Amino acid sequence: MRLSVSIQTEDFDVSHELAQLRANDARVGAVCSFVGTVRERNEGSNVSSMELEHYPGMTEKSITAMMEEASKRFDIHGARVIHRIGLLQPQDQIVLVAVTSAHRGMSFQACEFLMDYLKTQAPFWKKEVTPDGARWVDARVCDDAALARWGA
Repeated sequence: MRLSVSIQTEDFDVSHELAQLRANDARVGAVCSFVGTVRERNEGSNVSSMELEHYPGMTEKSITAMMEEASKRFDIHGARVIHRIGLLQPQDQIVLVAVTSAHRGMSFQACEFLMDYLKTQAPFWKKEVTPDGARWVDARVCDDAALARWGA
């Protein structure tokens, strides 16, 4: 089982990451991925930038534990999570969640499970800069509901 987490300031190459995740694993018949980006608008305001912070060590441990939970719930062969921190601009990539499995169903479900966890439970703090000033971003009610459906 390949489980890998990176918290980084640098951008990532999705094609490279997907190729690495499935490399030399002939069992893989499906790769599902999600890439999140910085939006130019949120909650009705223009967003000029977003700054992401985390608690080093705790963040990686938390995400790894959730990836291990995903591997118990879904028949997957590997998972990769990359989450950026630091100052980001609209259209910048923030997060990659990628999962491999024999068939698409397990891959899709595990990818969604991991993303729902990241949106609500992973220890990141996000601050948006808008014309009205900086504001902290909280998980939305719909994100909490998405996680709740997994019983997590």
